[in-house]
Amino acid sequence: MTGERNKSLGQYGEGLAARRLVEAGMTVIDRNWRCDAGELDLVLRDGDVLVFCEVKTRRSAAYGHPLEAVDAVKAQRLRRLAARWLEAHDVRPVGVRIDVVGVLMRDRGVADVEHVRGIG
Repeated sequence: MTGERNKSLGQYGEGLAARRLVEAGMTVIDRNWRCDAGELDLVLRDGDVLVFCEVKTRRSAAYGHPLEAVDAVKAQRLRRLAARWLEAHDVRPVGVRIDVVGVLMRDRGVADVEHVRGIG
């Protein structure tokens, strides 16, 4: 049951993040792309730049802010996944960026959404 609740929370957070990024002028290109090395939550276009975005959603900050979940090891993994996505789709964008969106749920379904551009 907990696994399903976490999956549902993650999907909600990804949907919220996608809407916020689209409102900020980005275009969603791909969602939940998977390969044998892992998964990319969101792939977006921001002008000439292709953005690979990791979304972390938490119910509380008891175990740290969601953004803290993306450390140097996770950032390196995201770079490898981005390279795999580019290869799989035969795309050569002008620029590439790795972003993170942290979604922290508050009482009554209100969420704090924080977008960090260019983590590495």
